[in-house]
Amino acid sequence: MPNPLNPAMAHTAASPIVASKSWMDGMTFPPERPLINVSQAAPMEAPPLPLREEIARIVLEDTSAHLYGPVLGLPELREELAHQWSTAYHAGISPPEVAITSGCNEAFTAVMTTIAGPGDEVILATPWYFNHKMWCDMSGVHAVPLPTGDDLLPDLETCARLITPRTRAIVLITPNNPGGVEYPPELLTKFYALAREHRIMLVLDETYRDFDSRSEVPHHLFRQPDWRDTLVHLYSFSKAFRLTGHRVGALITGTDRMVEVEKYLDTVTICPNQIGQRAALWGLRNLSQWVAGERTEILARRAAMIEGFKALQGWKLLGCGAFFAYAEHPFDMPSSEFAPWLLREAGVLLLPGTAFMPQNDPRAERQLRIAFANIGVPEIETLFTRLAQIKP
Repeated sequence: MPNPLNPAMAHTAASPIVASKSWMDGMTFPPERPLINVSQAAPMEAPPLPLREEIARIVLEDTSAHLYGPVLGLPELREELAHQWSTAYHAGISPPEVAITSGCNEAFTAVMTTIAGPGDEVILATPWYFNHKMWCDMSGVHAVPLPTGDDLLPDLETCARLITPRTRAIVLITPNNPGGVEYPPELLTKFYALAREHRIMLVLDETYRDFDSRSEVPHHLFRQPDWRDTLVHLYSFSKAFRLTGHRVGALITGTDRMVEVEKYLDTVTICPNQIGQRAALWGLRNLSQWVAGERTEILARRAAMIEGFKALQGWKLLGCGAFFAYAEHPFDMPSSEFAPWLLREAGVLLLPGTAFMPQNDPRAERQLRIAFANIGVPEIETLFTRLAQIKP
């Protein structure tokens, strides 16, 4: 029997999260040395109790939450996000310029489908977020790697040289996944100007904006007079309110592009999760102080990570922020082998740099990502104790 398979899908690598979980098949971890899982940047705890109580009320009392809703999302949530983001960025964003999606990954795929098609090019700063690369591969879009330096910041002139007539967008993430670095506002302004000059889109993923260490506005792009023609902003409620299982994200773009986004969303999900949207709305209105506390805790963990690397012989911390530390290890073993070895020998699950870099980049086999947001400061100290003891 014929078994047709889309070649683009067949050539798309599997998610490294899925692959890393397979490393644990048949493994057990003794109580005296429990697993330290720093592989995935997702809260492992349920939403705070007041939000869960509100979700329970929604389930029981709001019958409309169990029905189809608007394709572009709950009007009240779009309005609230537009209002809060306008205040935060000192800009004017209107509700029609906001779409609610089934997580930030869908926000990315929705808007990218309106930007690029087979044979087009999209520039991704490396190390890149693997799901962004996977979308390019399965869509027939060429992901053009934009190398970063030791500071993990993308270089404007290097990017300019990569732009061709087939280039459709530059994709940046800040605070960065996997690198953790926070892009300076002036650098983002320069990338915006570069994209506008070449009539391409700048797609800015700010999934981790709630955990930025800076107190000032992270960028001024929404204050650009014609930002709607160049900028797309992506966001996720998963990290701020621990709503990972409810799949609620958002994108902001001009209304002309939003017409095309709506076609995609109507085809794929019809509407975002209705209960999750109401939970996100309640969170925006009621949990700002709680999120501030979460941010303080994440910054404490970040400080513990930076301090821990100071004591490690031969390791080099390249970036640290939001949920991530990105580092070079000193061993001869390539990271694609070292990561599963580390799980077996030290009970630490993390991801190799090969998950975030082009295959032909030799730096990948020296690099690792540690998603530290899921472990507290005592576990971080235990992590470094184990790393200091290993000798592959």
